[in-house]
Amino acid sequence: MAEIVFSGVAKRFGETAAVHDFDLEIRDGEFMILVGPSGCGKTTVLRMLAGLEALTEGEIRIDGEVVNERTPKDRDIAMVFQSYALYPHMTVFKNMAFALKRAHLPREEIRQKVEQAAGVMGISELLERKPATLSGGQRQRVAMGRAIVRDPKAYLMDEPLSNLDAKLRIQMRAELTRIQRRLHTTTVYVTHDQVEAMTLGDRVAVMRAGLLHQVGTPQELYNHPRNLFVAGFIGAPAMNFLVAEVEDGNLRTPITEIPLTDALRARLDGVDQGKVIVGIRPEDLEDAALVQESRGGHAFDAVLDVLEETGSDIFAHLAYEPAHDGETILSNPNESAPEADPAEAFEFVVRLSAASELREGQTGRLWLNTEGLHLFDPKTGDRLAEAKAAEAQPA
Repeated sequence: MAEIVFSGVAKRFGETAAVHDFDLEIRDGEFMILVGPSGCGKTTVLRMLAGLEALTEGEIRIDGEVVNERTPKDRDIAMVFQSYALYPHMTVFKNMAFALKRAHLPREEIRQKVEQAAGVMGISELLERKPATLSGGQRQRVAMGRAIVRDPKAYLMDEPLSNLDAKLRIQMRAELTRIQRRLHTTTVYVTHDQVEAMTLGDRVAVMRAGLLHQVGTPQELYNHPRNLFVAGFIGAPAMNFLVAEVEDGNLRTPITEIPLTDALRARLDGVDQGKVIVGIRPEDLEDAALVQESRGGHAFDAVLDVLEETGSDIFAHLAYEPAHDGETILSNPNESAPEADPAEAFEFVVRLSAASELREGQTGRLWLNTEGLHLFDPKTGDRLAEAKAAEAQPA
């Protein structure tokens, strides 16, 4: 096991900055997820940690020792790739034993280590088979077993589940969690799938365009995203964003006017020109007929343009007239800058209970959990500070 620390790490390929000013501390035994859209630099970070890419700036420490100049084999880490990277002419046993044989371990010790790792991965009955006879899930288990057998200081995993079908990915996510908790070995896992990131990691590091935007537990990222990008990237379906005007004690949005509570007023302190970005998660809305009258919040009417039934939920897409100035919603924070973009198509999704009797193409009464609103500065894209007045009060 090992603590891993990145300090001021940067990587440039010619004039292109793939990673810059990257600082991250990964605790001993922690399951850390690096997540972000394709091209954000997460795999480059993993490859620098593995020693497969040289750093342009900064340093990486493993167990307190700087490893910038160490070769991959001298870092005592094991990497699992997306492509499995198994030797097709070797049996599962020989694939898993390969690194141990190169380390000149005794034959009996190799056999014991391989059999133990195969037992952990549930592939003991496959040891005499070759990769071509295995399913995708079995091959991935072999690839991970090959890493486990070495008993390294840390495991590095680069999107190891991306080649599997949806059902098998869910099964393997649960299996990975069990194995990591059982072995308690420091693990750094790269993925572009935010659902995978939220279900696997002890903590999640969200990257975009070579920068680290936020690090926290899945629940911290979900409930308190630092900026528009993190808010829009974490959560499925994605958070809805509206440009709102603070006016006459209300938040005036294109879909409804939301009365300001004391908590919201405190967070809106200092907003320029009365404008703010309101973030609303689909699950913070519901069919008003299914919500108890005693519960707080805000009810409003909206036209349900399209309904998508999934069995357990209904995803409702709202329809309405956009604002006259075109400033209705932010452009997609997953792909572009956080400024408002009138050219972007508007999307607003509501997650309804399957018990809802609302109908497509009709006006329905919806309920909004105002306690779940997220507020962002329209200029910087940063989350507005929590109740400043409360912080200023003496203890």
